[in-house]
Amino acid sequence: MPLIRMHADNLDARNTEFDQQPLARPVFLNSVPKSGTHLLRNVMRMFVPVEQHYPAAFIQHPILAQHRKAFDAEAPKLSWGHLLFSDLSAIALKGVRHILLVRDPYDWVIARARFFLSDTFQANLEHLKKDAVSVEDMLNMMIFGIPGKAPTLSEIYTHNAVSWLGTGIHLVRYEELAVHCGDPDTLDAHAYFARLLDAAGVGELPEDWRDRVRVGADRGQSGTARENLAGRSTTFPDTLPDTQKRLVDYAAPGLRALLGYGTGPV
Repeated sequence: MPLIRMHADNLDARNTEFDQQPLARPVFLNSVPKSGTHLLRNVMRMFVPVEQHYPAAFIQHPILAQHRKAFDAEAPKLSWGHLLFSDLSAIALKGVRHILLVRDPYDWVIARARFFLSDTFQANLEHLKKDAVSVEDMLNMMIFGIPGKAPTLSEIYTHNAVSWLGTGIHLVRYEELAVHCGDPDTLDAHAYFARLLDAAGVGELPEDWRDRVRVGADRGQSGTARENLAGRSTTFPDTLPDTQKRLVDYAAPGLRALLGYGTGPV
């Protein structure tokens, strides 16, 4: 499995600043990789006692068997990972409150490319770093994959997101989460986090929920936030070029609409 180097955060200590209610059922924060996993995880950590966190691993299919205890109904935990849909994962998550985080595929392509070329991510792609390829080349590799090294956009979204739809998951779109984390003082944010915490079984919003969100959403606490990536050199555009948008729609037709992101580029 790839090596991801990140600095430690102090959110476990910050968690103790708030009164916590124990979970009655396990909760799993699932996500498409590079969809804002740390933002969702860090915010949710502020609403669950530290002793009920499961920090042993980002749970993924190859290590699922070693971490089944994260889903034990007799000892509920808040856990997180990138768990693709399969017979074994469906069995493991039966009875678990399942939150699924996705991101607009257009933005995901850029985020994944930026992450892969950073020193935070170390795997079998070192030969692509130091401007070895053009930005457009790298974006296309994120869409169509790299044979033997990285799966396609369609494969990742199919197995990590689409296949879970209709199974009782609570779908979270990164863009909406980021907006409400950035401005929790709105009525829309109140309704949004009330739904999210209800889906996670945390219960009603505590009076200090906005403070908890602000602490968890602090980008300085996320080792994979754009500005915290190590060894960043290649500069990527803020938005996906029109040609690559069309390539996303070609590679995964209907995907964005299925996830609630519209029908395609303007």
